[in-house]
Amino acid sequence: MITEWIKQSNKTVVFTGAGMSTESGLPDFRSAKQGMWRDKDPTYYASTYALTHHRDEFIQFYRQRIKGLLKVRPHEGHTVLAEWEKRGWIDGIVTQNVDGLHQAAGSKRVAALHGSLRELVCMECQKTYPAQQYETETGTTCVCGGFIRPKVVLFGENLPEQEVERAEALIDGVELLIVLGSSLQVSPANFFPIRAKEQGAKLVIINWEPTDFDAEADLVVNREKIGAWLQQVHAELLIKNKPVG
Repeated sequence: MITEWIKQSNKTVVFTGAGMSTESGLPDFRSAKQGMWRDKDPTYYASTYALTHHRDEFIQFYRQRIKGLLKVRPHEGHTVLAEWEKRGWIDGIVTQNVDGLHQAAGSKRVAALHGSLRELVCMECQKTYPAQQYETETGTTCVCGGFIRPKVVLFGENLPEQEVERAEALIDGVELLIVLGSSLQVSPANFFPIRAKEQGAKLVIINWEPTDFDAEADLVVNREKIGAWLQQVHAELLIKNKPVG
């Protein structure tokens, strides 16, 4: 069924959340209460309040996140999506993830709604730096003297306008939206699946747990690894597209 939908669709977009990244070994951000962060919700450290009032804790939190991020690699699911883009089977990806694993796998048309943890930016002059800069004790100070922070959306901030526009352009006219590893609980990012359905698009949701949007979906798959599911669909697509004779 899904292979036929992909073949017939004139515009297919993939929407990814944390479940896509956990298969690469990254912990789900909201469940990452480990070690020195066990006493507080991670959303506390990833906020404008922590940035302003508890900067040392903010730095240590993101230093740890970046250290973990730089150790992981895209999994087979990321690779499949990059291949689908090359073959013209999908038009792009809208992601809630900040890990940059889609781009690392080779995907080009990616709208990163929550920014990228692989890039840092000076709050004063807007100069950008690679994430590795945060590994050093002096890595939080720009050449201009300003504070360098991760280029991600913090709680209390709006989504980056450029990425929202990119996502809107992808969703506009979409005929098939495939949601991978998102509970669809975070607003306003979860507006995009709603908009897709309002346009008459088919909605596919692949998530370990059920979501509040399952009743609106045309296909729901729970309790299945995303990477394995994508590989299976990819194999079926290759068979269907194999030349006869």
